[in-house]
Amino acid sequence: MLDTIKEMFSGLLDPFRMVKIEVMDCVEILIIAILIYNIIKWMKNTRAWALMKGVAVLFVFYLVAAILNFDVILWIYQNGIIVSITAAVILFQPELRKALEQLGKKNIGLVTPLFTTNQVEEKFSEETINSLVKASFDMAKVKTGALMIIEGEQKLDDYEATGIMVDARISSELLINIFEHNTPLHDGAVIIRGNRITAATCYLPLSDNSRISKELGTRHRAAVGISEVTDSFTIVVSEQTGSVSIAQNGELSRRVTREFLYDRLKELQSRLNEETNKKKGFLRLSKAEKNSKKEKR
Repeated sequence: MLDTIKEMFSGLLDPFRMVKIEVMDCVEILIIAILIYNIIKWMKNTRAWALMKGVAVLFVFYLVAAILNFDVILWIYQNGIIVSITAAVILFQPELRKALEQLGKKNIGLVTPLFTTNQVEEKFSEETINSLVKASFDMAKVKTGALMIIEGEQKLDDYEATGIMVDARISSELLINIFEHNTPLHDGAVIIRGNRITAATCYLPLSDNSRISKELGTRHRAAVGISEVTDSFTIVVSEQTGSVSIAQNGELSRRVTREFLYDRLKELQSRLNEETNKKKGFLRLSKAEKNSKKEKR
């Protein structure tokens, strides 16, 4: 088995042993690396990122099948790849169209992030948590329906595009005003990123989970639907019963208390801010390395 693996890797390395790398080859490699890096960054903000993780798992299985000489599995892979690529293009047509549209703009979305300064803001503050809890239960008292989506690590740009941009700091008064009956922004969902409301009246995918109670309406199905396809955290206020529910990872917790909601938001805060601190640490390390290089020069 070990000899087979060694022979396989030796065969893969043979073409590279006698290669002479010139300056233009390095430039070409750099350009390709920049393109791949920015394409991956773009994909992380879309549903295509989940697809790529699935493709990576299938590729690992393919390598295992190749090493162990599973002829039938290899035949299935080789004959199914063209169909899979066609299906992926059809499935992710909106994302691909959006990427091509960005390439036609002056501010090219796939390239400019590489040359901009990475700024990492605090994901979730205590003030934001208190505002969300207060707004939820104040609206519950008067049976004002509400749907609030808190973004996790997965971006919700595609869903923001279906609504009206707001870009305002969160406050309980603003949230209550948005969902007030007979106001232009009350219908649909509010999307929250960090400490800001980014958009309102957003449309979300509805869940087709048969376990959801028939007495629940579109608002609750949308809350579960968005939590099934992203890592978001959703707060729902029922217009009929005045109860507060939360949805996460495809699960709906109904009639939660003020304390329960606060605790779950604190857990979310801890997770999001932990990710933010990791990014800050990486940026500090990168900046320190740059300063160190300058000093050496």
